[in-house]
Amino acid sequence: MSAFLKTAGRWGGILTIILLVITLLRQLIAFVSFLFVAIKIIIVIAFVGLMLLIVLAMLRGRSRRRDEAEGI
Repeated sequence: MSAFLKTAGRWGGILTIILLVITLLRQLIAFVSFLFVAIKIIIVIAFVGLMLLIVLAMLRGRSRRRDEAEGI
């Protein structure tokens, strides 16, 4: 009986470690996925902001040229 308990204890410990590693890997994959999504969202927001700045600069330039043309 003692040998059975010793063997079961070892296998139980090994199985517990394997399950803990699997759980840790799942959480790590979920965390990395979350980080990638956050980085992608930041990149999209930066791109949209840059496009808005370019459009505003173009509109400002047109407005200045119109003002200069009317002044002449």
